[in-house]
Amino acid sequence: MRTPRIGVALPIIAPYAGPEAVVTIAQATERLGFHAVSAADRLLIPVGPHWNNDAGLPETHVWESLEMLTWAAACTRRIRVTTGIVNSIFQPPIVLARRLATLDQLSKGRLDVGVGQGGGTRLPPFYIPEEFTASGVPPARRGAGFVEHVAAMRACWAPDPVEFEGEYYRIPPSKVGPKPWGTTIPLLFGAITRRTIERAARIGDGFITTAVNWDDTRTQVGWYRDAGGTGTVVVNTIPIRPGAEISEAAFVDAALADLERARELGADEVHIVLNLLPLTADEQVELLEALAARL
Repeated sequence: MRTPRIGVALPIIAPYAGPEAVVTIAQATERLGFHAVSAADRLLIPVGPHWNNDAGLPETHVWESLEMLTWAAACTRRIRVTTGIVNSIFQPPIVLARRLATLDQLSKGRLDVGVGQGGGTRLPPFYIPEEFTASGVPPARRGAGFVEHVAAMRACWAPDPVEFEGEYYRIPPSKVGPKPWGTTIPLLFGAITRRTIERAARIGDGFITTAVNWDDTRTQVGWYRDAGGTGTVVVNTIPIRPGAEISEAAFVDAALADLERARELGADEVHIVLNLLPLTADEQVELLEALAARL
């Protein structure tokens, strides 16, 4: 069983995000021989006593993932750019399909897309209600509406004329472009429950999860494979958790251990998350260089 490909999460979280930081991390990722960079999606962070942040999300704002990935693609030539994930149902399918196809064209086919239906918590209801309120999308759009959203985007990437008729979305007969660089764009589903993971196996091109607990991650990947999923499995890992002591040796040992765990459960890619830590882009690069020297 081969070692998973390595991706690196871009610095998208304030105050360490910014154009120079993205260039620094993206070019270092390419120079060190890693596979991809990724960026996640978060509309907002609620405030008030009801917000318990059980998933440990950053309490500062997050820069827009597609723009950050476009910037990363513009300053590199080889590495892939991955949304890990974009909450697709917050945008009309034709709008998001065109944005993704534009990035795929600009990067000459280097885009992989992780999609989700809200998320942000690891406990029921598994989403942040305030994000649905702010985007004008009812939470009931999750589930069947998310499935239809995926189908509508794929319809936009198919040859013209495009036409889609569903319960939630309708695209009249139209010419829609740009089309992807290739025939389509891979859609990897972000999921944590058995039902949503089995959906990823049925209609997705892969599955994305975050290794908060490796026993849970092993179970999730097992659900995906048992349901017939044959696509790419991406595991986001956090080698050093926020608040822990940061050192080069601790990071490298933890990252290597995560890579071995991911290899044992059959993951195809591991995306290393450093952007939760209070580190500049240059400090993150130093850690990544130390890891590359040990591989």
